[in-house]
Amino acid sequence: MDKSSASARRPHPLTDAEKKRLAKYEKNIQYSDRYSDKTYEYRHVTLPREMLKEIPPDYFDREAGTLKLLLEDEWRSLGILQSPGWRHYEIHQPEPHILLFKRPKNYQYNPHQ
Repeated sequence: MDKSSASARRPHPLTDAEKKRLAKYEKNIQYSDRYSDKTYEYRHVTLPREMLKEIPPDYFDREAGTLKLLLEDEWRSLGILQSPGWRHYEIHQPEPHILLFKRPKNYQYNPHQ
């Protein structure tokens, strides 16, 4: 998968009906503890498996059969709640309901950027 593909496209806004269908899964989204290396802080987010059936088809990579790399507006619209700075950077293909996120270590939010 082209890692730059998320930044080269526009976010897909969800319809009100899509938001309503997905909202019932929000309380079952699981967040890992954070872990890090010298450069980045990481975490993974586990969506309920049944939630994948409700996510709009254009959020998926048809060839890979997994979610695309999602833009921040997209993953937030699915009900994923995280502090600023996180970027969806990889798909865990054996388990497509697990989304991998990273952000620079010691990230400082600047609302004026």
